[in-house]
Amino acid sequence: MTTNSTKPSTAFWIIGVLALLWNLMGVVAYLFQAFVTEEMIAKLPEEQQAELLIEHPAWLTALFALAVFGGFLGCIFLLAKKKVAYYLFLLSGICATIQQIYLLSTVKVNSFVMPILVIIVCIFLIWYSKKCIADGFLK
Repeated sequence: MTTNSTKPSTAFWIIGVLALLWNLMGVVAYLFQAFVTEEMIAKLPEEQQAELLIEHPAWLTALFALAVFGGFLGCIFLLAKKKVAYYLFLLSGICATIQQIYLLSTVKVNSFVMPILVIIVCIFLIWYSKKCIADGFLK
């Protein structure tokens, strides 16, 4: 008879901390966008100025907030070994995917790398948290 160990591996902690740092960067980006002043925008390179001066619909900003704060909280709960992490990653992933697809389809972007990377990381965190539940790491 084999017993399933519920003690997470070192990889769990590394993935959890890296995911937390990734999502923390998203929170910082959201807070910067939400609280940036005209003086701060004037100091940025022209390409970044143009991006920040685009008016986005309120629902898009709401999706951005849900995506980054959901992902950040998901990481906190993942590291705390709680099942709710999966649901927060699911919420974050849905919101981020809708947001990125909207931005890719309506705003002229210089690179597709970051939007696609955001979606891939979201999918990975959803899959990984579900795997951790199945492995018995999250309760």
